[in-house]
Amino acid sequence: MTNLELIAYAEQNAQSGTLLTPDQIVQLLSIEPESAEWSALGAAARRVAHTLTEDRAYLWGAIGVDFAPCSMNCDFCSLGEKWGIVRETRSYDARETVAQVREYAEAGVRWIVLRTTEFYSQDALGDMIRTIRAEVPGDYEIGLNIGEFDLAKANWLADCGVDFIYHSLRLGEGKDTRFDPKVRLSTLQAVKDSPLKLVFLVEPVGIEHTNEEIADLILLTAQYGAIVSGSMARIPVAGTPLGVHPQVSDARMAQIIAVTRLACGSCVPDICIHPGTRLAMEFGANVTVIETGSVPRDTCCCSGGKWNQFDAARAKELFAQAGYTVHQTA
Repeated sequence: MTNLELIAYAEQNAQSGTLLTPDQIVQLLSIEPESAEWSALGAAARRVAHTLTEDRAYLWGAIGVDFAPCSMNCDFCSLGEKWGIVRETRSYDARETVAQVREYAEAGVRWIVLRTTEFYSQDALGDMIRTIRAEVPGDYEIGLNIGEFDLAKANWLADCGVDFIYHSLRLGEGKDTRFDPKVRLSTLQAVKDSPLKLVFLVEPVGIEHTNEEIADLILLTAQYGAIVSGSMARIPVAGTPLGVHPQVSDARMAQIIAVTRLACGSCVPDICIHPGTRLAMEFGANVTVIETGSVPRDTCCCSGGKWNQFDAARAKELFAQAGYTVHQTA
């Protein structure tokens, strides 16, 4: 099939409950950004988003609980102990975390996630989740982005009131990270086998990643039953090993979003872009991220503010410009 024929096929296939093949995904990822075919790809993905989501958009609010050196030393992460970027540690206590959750909930955020470094106490997080549930009413969903765990821990987290887990097999896992890919996959399987829902983005996308690598992860997000897929760019952080490489263009990120939307179709109806751009939303993304606290893509802790000054109001403005309306519930 030509590129335009494949785009038309993917659009027609999007509601079938079947995924595109790896070769088809690679072909779509190989389209030249900002070409006529790239524009056709984005338009098709936006039409599919309209059909699958009814133009409903959602916000993801992340709270980085601990700004502290991490011994896992991922090559893209500002928190790596070896890079010496984190000089003063900072940790959110229960009172601060509850206050930030309340702010997100009142702003209409659907998915609120507490993010920690790899070895932060999961038991302490369980207690924090219970406190949040008791003190912050609302229709939001609460989740965690934490270290590795097994099925027993997944079930325990669900019992504590956790709705979902953010977890991924990262691009370059085992090469740009010190993690064993098999252990990451084991945690993904534990989530799949538990009552917890999974959010899994293709990340952190850099200019160093091939279409084949990206295609493999797009399919993996659906195969592990993610309720939200999408993509996050690698942000170049000065002082980290990968900080010398430039950030992927917005046009390329929008392309990856469009391909993910068409490749996963109705199997994964909600597609997230981070950092949020109007272009990616116009190419099919209906979820974007707001962050505060410790951010592994920055050299300081965003206490009291939002990363890159990107807040709920700005996210809602971009979604409106792209033809969506933000909701807190499905």
